[in-house]
Amino acid sequence: MSPTLNIAALTRRTGVPPDTIRKWEQRYGVLRPQRTSGGQRRYTESDIARIEWLKARLEEGYRIGEAAALLGDTSVVAASADELRTAFVDAAADADVSTLDAVVHQTLLVEPIEAAFGDVLAPALVEIGERWARGALTVAQEHLASSMVRSALQRLLADRRGAVRGTAVLACAPGEQHEIGLMMFAVLLRADGWEVAYLGPEAPVDDTLALANAIGAAAVCFSAGMATVEDLRRELARRTIPDDLHVVVGGRGTEHADARAAVDELHALHA
Repeated sequence: MSPTLNIAALTRRTGVPPDTIRKWEQRYGVLRPQRTSGGQRRYTESDIARIEWLKARLEEGYRIGEAAALLGDTSVVAASADELRTAFVDAAADADVSTLDAVVHQTLLVEPIEAAFGDVLAPALVEIGERWARGALTVAQEHLASSMVRSALQRLLADRRGAVRGTAVLACAPGEQHEIGLMMFAVLLRADGWEVAYLGPEAPVDDTLALANAIGAAAVCFSAGMATVEDLRRELARRTIPDDLHVVVGGRGTEHADARAAVDELHALHA
């Protein structure tokens, strides 16, 4: 973008006084205007977007330092879930590590956790997977995007909270390696007051049920894909499940494809 706006024009467009703009620019580095030969600042439409984004965060209760750190150096200035999702997919296509990280960070802090998962990160990963299937993205690009989300979810799961509803054991079905959906479900359960024992990919059914029994879990939640769900159901049908242990099978192609519905079901059983 051509830097054509002076600071007065920037103030008119954003409603932010010149002194505040200079302070944000000098103290927090959120704007990097170019200078004319006479030393006057010149700004772009991108600078307007950055200021509007900062204003929105301040209205939500962030301090300017917090908002500036959240915005960072990235060119991503997303005002909606749709824009965040598009920015993440585009960054995956560009293999832009810093922007991928910034979008995930912004998404988890700016959006409510359910919207962050349901409206941004999960559909973005689905789109990236579809592009990979069409040959539009490489395996490396898809893995890079997935790893950025997985790392963020691991940080969220490391945030310990007091459990008020009981313990749930979470595992991917035998043969199921895709765990990001299960990790999102684990974060939602944590937010609902559950202690989560997270086992990850390809957990044997017998071992998972034995662990649940050993720690007195109230629920066992398996994540299964289209290729693994029927085998899992046959394995579970051959086991004797205690009456006080609630078993949930979730994932694409199951009755619990919606993570929020599964959380609500467990919440109702252990309110």
